[in-house]
Amino acid sequence: MAAALAPKGSIAVNGVSLTVNTVEDQPDGSVLFGVNIIPHTLQWTNFGAAVAGQPVNLEMDVLARYIARLQAVRAH
Repeated sequence: MAAALAPKGSIAVNGVSLTVNTVEDQPDGSVLFGVNIIPHTLQWTNFGAAVAGQPVNLEMDVLARYIARLQAVRAH
């Protein structure tokens, strides 16, 4: 999943589509990413009540999923 994140790409967090602003690969293989949430989105979602470490549902950009699938097929 980490390889599917790219700056200016998109990700859905709890069903809300957001633009990825920053991506930082970590030494342990994890990835930190940043998004900006505009006031309107904050008002109409539950993001305002979110706390650090809370589980969320993530959905990758559809293009990233197609690329991952193509790479998997080529590897066989």
